[in-house]
Amino acid sequence: MKQLTHDELKKISGGGISTSLLAFLPMGISFIVGVIDGYLRPLKCN
Repeated sequence: MKQLTHDELKKISGGGISTSLLAFLPMGISFIVGVIDGYLRPLKCN
């Protein structure tokens, strides 16, 4: 196995999921579910 230098490690590109996608995807899903729930089942404010 070859030991990579610091410059060689910087040149490696991978196909990972970005952190922002991991953060915004659940937020978007919960927002859409909340909008649909509020539209189909409106509740009065107490």
